[in-house]
Amino acid sequence: MLKALVFFGALGVAVAMMRPIPMAAAGQEQKPADANSAPIPGVRELMADVVDHQKKLEKIRENYTYRSSFTDDEIDSKGQVQKTETEEREVFFVNGHRIERTVKKGGKPLSDHDQQKEQDRVNKLVEKAVKTPSGQPIDERETVSITRLLNIMEVSNPRRENFRGRSTIVFDFAGRHDAKTHGLAEDASKKLAGTLWVDERDRQVAHMEARFTDNFHLVGGLLANIQKGSSFYFDQAPVNGEIWFPTGAEGRVQARVLLLKGVREHFVEKDSDYQRFTVETQTSKTATVVPDSKPDSKPDVKK
Repeated sequence: MLKALVFFGALGVAVAMMRPIPMAAAGQEQKPADANSAPIPGVRELMADVVDHQKKLEKIRENYTYRSSFTDDEIDSKGQVQKTETEEREVFFVNGHRIERTVKKGGKPLSDHDQQKEQDRVNKLVEKAVKTPSGQPIDERETVSITRLLNIMEVSNPRRENFRGRSTIVFDFAGRHDAKTHGLAEDASKKLAGTLWVDERDRQVAHMEARFTDNFHLVGGLLANIQKGSSFYFDQAPVNGEIWFPTGAEGRVQARVLLLKGVREHFVEKDSDYQRFTVETQTSKTATVVPDSKPDSKPDVKK
């Protein structure tokens, strides 16, 4: 999927900015800031608050699992859908690392053979996650630290807005084309521009919109050329009054693949079925998900 190529770089930005952080303890009331008197915090100060909460987050996050469903439409030059691919994944966290297990493709459960292959892959990732310090990658995806990202981006127009019934600090960002970068994720970052909404009370990114402001060449354009104007957004929301998780994403991508084929794609991610769980890695090397008996959680947001 072309979506994977775009996410390869773009998710580096999203992951850095949108890692969930714990909310205030249950029953601990926090008064919203007075929009008429409270100064708007600096962006670096704001994002530093996110970093400070990362370690506090990990154990809470590892108590949860949720489902992500993906729909990827391939579109022709007339805007008509030519092909649709769907996939459903179970997402959980081990030692601060995100693990995804594919459970359905094309709306159908995996075959017994494919289930075993996927289980073997997940078992290996779980074992690697247990041995790998948090913050270091366990797969091919690259990420960008918030500190590094702020050195690549120019931020502007900080302001306070109401977003889904909550006060947020909003600012615009744009990659500096003259920034020195290393790796695919950083290279993609300096060709992005967009807007970020940060929940003022919980210091959590609630929404992000971004677009490519220039063509982005993968492997010098030999693998793919993501075209200027390709765009995407990500959403998050509080769950169970204690943590934030992704609720969805959407993107529209135009690219030329292998110097020949022009591709247009529209992809949608929807996240749901948040449940508490435990990961059990047994001597037989099988990682299993054991949900709590409580009903499924839903995001605590106003529509």
